[in-house]
Amino acid sequence: MNRSFYIDLAEKGLKMPIGTDLILCEKPNHTQIPYNGKLLGEVMVEAAQRFKTPLAFPLMDLKVEKTWLAALLGIPKENALTFQFDENPSLETLDKVKQGVEENKFITERIIANCEAIKYVAQNSDLIPVGMSIGPFSMMTTLLKDPIIPVYMAASGMTASDDPDVATVETALEMSMAIILKSIKMQLEVGAKGICVCEPAANNVYISPNQVEEGSDIFDRYVISYNKKIRKLLADYDADLIFHDCGELIDKMLIKFNELDPAILSLGCSRKLWEDAKLIQKTTVLFGNLPTKKFYSDKDITKEQVREMSIQLVNNMKKTGHPFILASECDVLSVPGATPTIIEKVNAMLSV
Repeated sequence: MNRSFYIDLAEKGLKMPIGTDLILCEKPNHTQIPYNGKLLGEVMVEAAQRFKTPLAFPLMDLKVEKTWLAALLGIPKENALTFQFDENPSLETLDKVKQGVEENKFITERIIANCEAIKYVAQNSDLIPVGMSIGPFSMMTTLLKDPIIPVYMAASGMTASDDPDVATVETALEMSMAIILKSIKMQLEVGAKGICVCEPAANNVYISPNQVEEGSDIFDRYVISYNKKIRKLLADYDADLIFHDCGELIDKMLIKFNELDPAILSLGCSRKLWEDAKLIQKTTVLFGNLPTKKFYSDKDITKEQVREMSIQLVNNMKKTGHPFILASECDVLSVPGATPTIIEKVNAMLSV
């Protein structure tokens, strides 16, 4: 798509939550809808219309790709989300996963429904269908009991041949990449014009900020290089990258995201976007970053505080001249018993 589309949205003052889950949970059959492409597509359209945005987002469910990997590995369905590697998978296992992906084996109901929902949006609305995927580094962290130590060792110069845990990290990254690229390709082929790639684990917890500051290339090798493969796939389909990282970041990590050239960069509330505007190229729209994870509780944040923070963000971003969309820091999740409070605060954000 033409990059100016997103910049125009920013200049027109678009404000939006990623609020598909809020709309979904209003439905009496909300637990079944994510497995029905047409119904999920209708929810995506309703959410976009309710919150007055031309971008129709699916659910930000970062477990979808891992569930497919579990199926390919023969992991029982009830253990799909909790399984982790005890040791480095063999090359035969890696090849089995890659071959299974290429042959479309064991594609899960959620993968299929997500694609059908995107197709529904593309064919039944004038909205921009946005696809969704976990990022490769973040998926890798879910596959190991303790990814922090081997990532640290890799940053110190240890290789896969030196240490089996480093080897496990790199094999898990390769498996994750195969699943993610195929999931994204399937979404693009049914009409997605952009993909929201979520890399919340690419942060100061899993990657040592001290090592990055001291010159380690670990962030390049384990985060940027893999996401560049996603970026290339999107370019092949003339689709845009919406890159999301709500983790704690140092400036050097943030600057590296410029290499991905995202159309939109979505950051968490730990960042001051008006300061980050100096670090991010102006062809990338900054998106965020109200603390929507706290919207369920008036003890954490009140409606008045949401409005004040929104005004501050808008005013400070205007001063920078950087294209900006006032938005949620992440997806806005429905919380039982607190939905009216959450909606009230979302509306406060939108009214600024």
